[in-house]
Amino acid sequence: MLLAFDVGNTNIVLGVFKDGNLIQNWRMETDNNKSADEYGMIINQLFNYEGLNTKEIKDVIISTVVPSVLYTLQHLSMKYFNRRAIVIGPGIKTGLIIKYDNPKQVGADRIVNAVAALSKYGGPLIIVDFGTATTFCAITENAEYLGGTIAPGIKIASDALFEKTAKLPKVELESPGHVICKNTIESMQSGLVYGHMGMVDYIIKKMREELTQHSKTGKVPKVIATGGLASLIGSGIDCIDSIDKLLTLEGLQLIYEKNKGHRA
Repeated sequence: MLLAFDVGNTNIVLGVFKDGNLIQNWRMETDNNKSADEYGMIINQLFNYEGLNTKEIKDVIISTVVPSVLYTLQHLSMKYFNRRAIVIGPGIKTGLIIKYDNPKQVGADRIVNAVAALSKYGGPLIIVDFGTATTFCAITENAEYLGGTIAPGIKIASDALFEKTAKLPKVELESPGHVICKNTIESMQSGLVYGHMGMVDYIIKKMREELTQHSKTGKVPKVIATGGLASLIGSGIDCIDSIDKLLTLEGLQLIYEKNKGHRA
């Protein structure tokens, strides 16, 4: 079995693959202060609860945008699974042609999402990842990663309203169902949720126009949404074709297959 880690700024998503199929996944809080042993005990408890055996893990792959957690998970991999983890980064085979000015600046999660989406949906593609940041990635039908856009995520916006104002409360991130709201909490929810939908809708519209110009076939790009808040925002936007919340884990499994026999 393969254990895959998708480490974001807010959450770590873990997935277990058997014979290439995702058989279980979990989400936990990203904590820079946790040791390899603490993470190891949590993983052991999750496995036990689902009736899985950690001794069946034969390999580990990690995608992270939080460098401080990487060493911890690498140490965990060696101590608990006796395997040197594959880490998404320079030198890893992905099948993508990175057109970024500096390819090393592209987040590991964005690369992994692109690999998975191309495999599942074909190109051209726009991938929107609703995480701590909301990211937009443009990929051609020739597997060229052209670039994209990075915007503050809805949770960052919510936290900023609470922290930078004297009277506004912290609110649950959910749709109030209307934009003419008669209390403060619903007014904030409306601004956060529908405001984010409007931003996403506009950026996708502009990105579709630019990406179509790069397509030799003139195909209209498909738009795939992923990430923890994909359902909340994506369900209210007509321009999103599919919501695929496990896209990153599936991309990690695909990249593992490309690299498992080529460790340095």
